Amino acid sequence: MTATTRDVPVRDRAVTELLALSGQAVPLLRQWVAAEQDHGVARALLTLVTSDGLDDATLKEQLVIAYRDATAVGERETSLVYGVYLHTHRQYRMTADHLVAHFDRWPADETAGFMLDAFPSCGDAAYRAHGEALVEQHAALAGPDNWAWTSWLAATRAEQGRVREAYELSERALGLYPRSGTAVHALAHAGHELGTGPVSADFLDQWLAADPQAIQLRHLNWHAALHSIARGDFPDARRRADTALPRADVGMRAATNWRLLLAGQSPAGRSDPAHVRELLAAPGGTAEVFHTFNLALALAVEAATDDLDELARRAAADDRPDYRDVLAPVVRALAHITAGRPREAADLLAALGDRAERIGGVRVEREIIQDTLARALVDAGEHERAATLLHHRTTTRRHHAYERLLLTAREHGRR
Repeated sequence: MTATTRDVPVRDRAVTELLALSGQAVPLLRQWVAAEQDHGVARALLTLVTSDGLDDATLKEQLVIAYRDATAVGERETSLVYGVYLHTHRQYRMTADHLVAHFDRWPADETAGFMLDAFPSCGDAAYRAHGEALVEQHAALAGPDNWAWTSWLAATRAEQGRVREAYELSERALGLYPRSGTAVHALAHAGHELGTGPVSADFLDQWLAADPQAIQLRHLNWHAALHSIARGDFPDARRRADTALPRADVGMRAATNWRLLLAGQSPAGRSDPAHVRELLAAPGGTAEVFHTFNLALALAVEAATDDLDELARRAAADDRPDYRDVLAPVVRALAHITAGRPREAADLLAALGDRAERIGGVRVEREIIQDTLARALVDAGEHERAATLLHHRTTTRRHHAYERLLLTAREHGRR
């Protein structure tokens, strides 16, 4: 007789739903903790996925209890909880180093795989590459029938630009476990690179309809908005931004709106510049370069040139190389764009070259810097350079209405 879902222990269901990034993950983790209050890993995983809503005192309290309980069980459990402690405290390099040691002892440990994002979050190319190699190694150890590791490998291939492999791996993972959130996310990335447009957006809608509380609900809707922009369905992109992205999602809303503006389209609902200033001034407001970049995009959408100039000065004076050498010129270029100086913006962005990757985020997110450069080049009268810049996209993507608009001259943008 085949076991029903109710026959599966709550701990196994909770871990599966967490790996799938399901909307049932948090309720099941709470149920697991309630049933086994002295289970350190259960408490740590619940703390990990709810940490953004916890104050520092509660976070510390929960992890101290989790660590105490884990040490009474075994070394693997203790190692998992310590990894969660590092990750929730945004110590990404230490988390990555710890995961390397953890996987050496417990190869292909799926529960630890939930923290693999620590490697790209380090903002260091060497760590990113190390993380990719680790995923490749342990996916091979887990085997092609392990949906979780196949999903993580698909995400890795998408970030490496090996998008057809990413697409195939995503479909394989979804064939093994149709509710894999990591696989559907990797599929969204691959679909963006291939310009699959409505096919990907429709699939995301159908997938989310089956789990409207999915952990990635807003982020996958943002991907769907990008697919809509790619095929030129700008009303749908605005609708998704306005219905799926609340005020707190400043970064995804700004990334959507800036793309719309670059293509000469009306934006969706905008952010309040005063709110963006508050976020920049808050503790941790400039702690991560990619987060700061997203706030700069929000200011660019509002044409807040003075604020962008001030942020560029702050970044240029920062001791951190990624802020001084990468973020500062990008923000200064945004200020030039908003002030109607496309040639100056183009010079700054073109000079960055591959260093733009150090802004953080993933390929789909960093691509907006290339979009901005293309628009600046066109508005500065250098259409051929812009066309060359986007050639790989206009020749490989099935839908590229967005790129065509980026290459369309606008009189008001010329100097």
